[in-house]
Amino acid sequence: MKIDNTKAVTGSVGDTTTRNPAARTGNRPASTGAEGTSVHLGTSTAQLRSLESSVASAPVVDAQKVAEIKQAISEGRFQVNAGAVADGLLKTVNDLISASQR
Repeated sequence: MKIDNTKAVTGSVGDTTTRNPAARTGNRPASTGAEGTSVHLGTSTAQLRSLESSVASAPVVDAQKVAEIKQAISEGRFQVNAGAVADGLLKTVNDLISASQR
């Protein structure tokens, strides 16, 4: 399994220089008065809890698939595709190098 860290968020909440081009140039928009600002998230707490319980109850590993692979290994039928493993490894390394250069 490959971990996708390309969507990592960096910087602090108050650091807008990397996300806001106007902040870098010094051109800031007029203040809108944060006192009257409200935020509404489209997902309710109940929906989030329902999703959380669904994810928590889902199996992390497919036990049937693991059993099939164990059986194939014990019977000598399991074949490793070295080319696919090498391609996957090279892609992961390339992705990690690209991500670290950002």
